[in-house]
Amino acid sequence: MTGPAVKLLIATTNKKKLEELKSLLSDLPFEFSSLKDIPPISEVIEDGKTFRENAVKKAVETAKATGLLTLAEDSGLVVEALEGNPGVYSARFAGPEKDDVKNCLKVLRLMEKLPDNCRHASFISAVAVANPKELAGVAEGEVRGAIAREMKGSNGFGYDPIFIYGPYGKTFGEVSAELKHRVSHRAEAVKKAGETLKRLLNERPSHSR
Repeated sequence: MTGPAVKLLIATTNKKKLEELKSLLSDLPFEFSSLKDIPPISEVIEDGKTFRENAVKKAVETAKATGLLTLAEDSGLVVEALEGNPGVYSARFAGPEKDDVKNCLKVLRLMEKLPDNCRHASFISAVAVANPKELAGVAEGEVRGAIAREMKGSNGFGYDPIFIYGPYGKTFGEVSAELKHRVSHRAEAVKKAGETLKRLLNERPSHSR
């Protein structure tokens, strides 16, 4: 028999992101919790210039504040024609309320006159794992696609309804979670981060303290 499940704090208050991350990590023997499940801590100011910097800062500061093994993810949409925007401002592109629909509509409005060959975009994800003492690892993932001309589909979250994945010929909002997870930026980053988590599990003493 193995010992009690190891606790892994997922540093988010976004319910949809939490469920997606838990699904992607479901083959690992963790007891998952989110920032909503623990006593309040100071909000981490995500002021990095890259997704990687934000993920690392969020993981390290949250792990230190809570004493828990922590996984943090930062991701967003990078549009060539918008000079890389929304980028690290993806969640609050249309305002501080972090409204997914408003964010999507703003991108569509800014790109409404652009032809199909100027609508290239990527989703990028960075996942960082930290324990209370140090950063344990960082992983990144990317998926390339194009911006649709209107929102399509109600699956997923964020910019999924306007991001067309070429091989599927549909937006991430139109496909199942299973199909999205086969190719998504977040799935790629989490898969790589999973190797760090497995290493940490293997390094734990066999007895519980």
